[in-house]
Amino acid sequence: MTLVALFIALIFFYSLVSARLDGTVVTAPMVFTTAGMGTFLLLSNVPAWEGGREFFLRVAEVGLVLLLFTDASRTDLRVLNSIRTLSARLLTTGMLLTMLLGALAAVGLFRHLSIWEAAILSVILAPTDAGLGQIIVTSPRVPSRIRQALNVEAGLNDGLAVPFLLFFIALAGTGAVTAHARLSRLVLEQLGYGLVVGLGVGLIGGMLLGLARRRQWMAGAFLQLGVVALPLLCALASEAAAASMFIAAFVAGLAVQLGFREAGRQSIEFTEEWGQVFNLSVFFLFGLLAARAWPDFAPAHLLYALLSLTVVRMLPVAIALIGTRLGRATVLFMGWFGPRGLASIVLGVVYLERAPHLPGTNTVRLAVILTVLVSIFAHGLSAVPGINLYARTQTALGRDAEDEDGPKGLGEAKA
Repeated sequence: MTLVALFIALIFFYSLVSARLDGTVVTAPMVFTTAGMGTFLLLSNVPAWEGGREFFLRVAEVGLVLLLFTDASRTDLRVLNSIRTLSARLLTTGMLLTMLLGALAAVGLFRHLSIWEAAILSVILAPTDAGLGQIIVTSPRVPSRIRQALNVEAGLNDGLAVPFLLFFIALAGTGAVTAHARLSRLVLEQLGYGLVVGLGVGLIGGMLLGLARRRQWMAGAFLQLGVVALPLLCALASEAAAASMFIAAFVAGLAVQLGFREAGRQSIEFTEEWGQVFNLSVFFLFGLLAARAWPDFAPAHLLYALLSLTVVRMLPVAIALIGTRLGRATVLFMGWFGPRGLASIVLGVVYLERAPHLPGTNTVRLAVILTVLVSIFAHGLSAVPGINLYARTQTALGRDAEDEDGPKGLGEAKA
């Protein structure tokens, strides 16, 4: 109860100064992670991680599901159609190369890891987190095309990582033959079923919400409740169908707009606010875990974290964007702002749930924790300065049209 009381008090006091912190280098994940670390140092009776792992996993999953649905439901489908090439490049070439480079770096730094354990570590840290760099995907100073591409990438790459994670866990634990037999089933269940669940919930839910809204059957407050029920339905249906709830939630957020266009404009506030509570609780609990693990961190873990956030992310993005005619500043911007956050935490906990006794589990756990910890602060502190520098560079080089679909771009945002 002490932890719950401290978290609720933190929510209250943070809300008092939240407007003053908006637009600064101090982000909510930074505050709540730091508070979690401080809580661990101040309290002597913090519950053991093993006892709260399942609870932590459920909280993190719900938070990520709400966030993905929210991000997708406010994604302009017309803009999404115009950036499909960028998103496809980031989610295919970019993501696969990130996994490959991450695995090679892990093999080089952690010699005791098997190739499959190195791949597990790489996959856990491959997804990005738009929520962790929220200002990047909402700032009007960043061209819409770039913002939406990063948002879609973050929305889909965690769900796409799940089959790879389960496949490499199977390889690490049972051998290649068994794992190969499971791969097609994992892809079908996680991706295929996730897509079907998301389309079904989003299309049917959006159609019913739109119909009820047009006939004025719904009160305003229950309109918001109806919307927030959809991502939760995705999570429950995905659990029953052995599908990826993350893919389902993001697809549902896109599909709901077809039947209910107001989802992203009127009703997302409820989802966003309660999703934020879940997300901040995850970062608070993550701070506890990071403080507990602090004495075990080694230079190799820090070096891997730095490589994961720079070369392992930025080089694949640069390769994936070859031929897009984007400027160097844009490529660097998109490469750097791929923070690791909620998705990596969730996948890390999934790994610990499914393969707690692999020889390299402790190394994987420590590398994930330190990488996410560094990302929270490095990307949080650099978000506002990075946007300012990028906007100035684009204006100075006259590349507004290059990074936008229309003739305006950054100049339009400043008007």
